[in-house]
Amino acid sequence: MAQSLDYHMNKALNGPYNYICQAGGKQIRGKLFKAFNHWLNVSEEVMSVISEIAEMLHNSSLIIDDIEDSSELRRGVPVAHHVFGLPLSLNSACYMYFKALDTALRLPDSRVPRVFTDQMLVLHRGQGLDLYWRDTYTCPTLEQYQEMVRMKTGGLFGLGIRLMCLFSGDCGAARETDLLRMADLLGVFFQVRDDFANLMSEEYHDNKSFCEDLTEGKYSYPIVWAIQNCPDDDQISSVLRQRTRDVEVKKFCVRHLRSLGALDHTVQFLRQLEAQLMQLLDSLSPDNALLRELVLELAKLYANA
Repeated sequence: MAQSLDYHMNKALNGPYNYICQAGGKQIRGKLFKAFNHWLNVSEEVMSVISEIAEMLHNSSLIIDDIEDSSELRRGVPVAHHVFGLPLSLNSACYMYFKALDTALRLPDSRVPRVFTDQMLVLHRGQGLDLYWRDTYTCPTLEQYQEMVRMKTGGLFGLGIRLMCLFSGDCGAARETDLLRMADLLGVFFQVRDDFANLMSEEYHDNKSFCEDLTEGKYSYPIVWAIQNCPDDDQISSVLRQRTRDVEVKKFCVRHLRSLGALDHTVQFLRQLEAQLMQLLDSLSPDNALLRELVLELAKLYANA
């Protein structure tokens, strides 16, 4: 029996997206928005829509990230484009971006499209910088790296918070500025932590691959610190240019990063970010247990480093 057009369309558009969703995830963004709602008191109905938008954008971006990075594993399974092919995976991810916008348009405020567009532009500017530096072998400064992360990782956090503020009776201009500052700081904390995990975490290696950032040639925080602070050492830059999959070469690079002090500095910087987050949290409202617990849970990764 011939299958319907709707059946084929569902397979074509949703197959790669559903695949990456079924692989699981830690739902950190949903937890984060729930924690921010401690201050904003947005209705459950609106929060459900905002969380749905954020998850669609996040999971779609993972499909595209894996294509751009030539990744092999995501959440412990083969990346979507290795299962469904690159064209179908790319189309599915782009389709879900517009599904997310379509979902956002259900929210009853004329400012929603502007907020959505603003934050998606910010996110893609950050991603563009990251890719440009990688593909032109251009090492940014630490300040440039952090600004890129505020756009790339903080962009989606900012989207959720700005949408929440539209529907909150407890969000004046000053409060929104404070919360977006918190979102930017969280974005840097999340990304630098992820950079450290990529090099050091066994769980990360199981779910992705061993030191994938080195194979990708990515200028992650420890790499940038090493290159900027040890200009006479050319071994890190040389390994990065090789796009190596050789495990022994990558192990050597991690050892060398440690000997240069890059990994210890990264842990020190993460602890500084954690302290800044806690200080900002206390200034906003010390009784936000959800956000405090989330930060402390993430901090366990480097607690004994």
